Amino acid sequence: MFNKFTLADKLLFIAAILSLIFSEILYFQGNTSDATFIGIWVPSILAFGIYLKLIQNK
Repeated sequence: MFNKFTLADKLLFIAAILSLIFSEILYFQGNTSDATFIGIWVPSILAFGIYLKLIQNK
């Protein structure tokens, strides 16, 4: 399954996962506003990856 992913796809996926993990760590440490700010990055990173895939297919 992962053979279909390019290096950029893998890096964006790793960035999204790391952002999610870092957001959860901040949330449980009590920094809820910072955690929310970083948590919003996750769908933005994934949407950017989808955008790159759409451009690549044209």
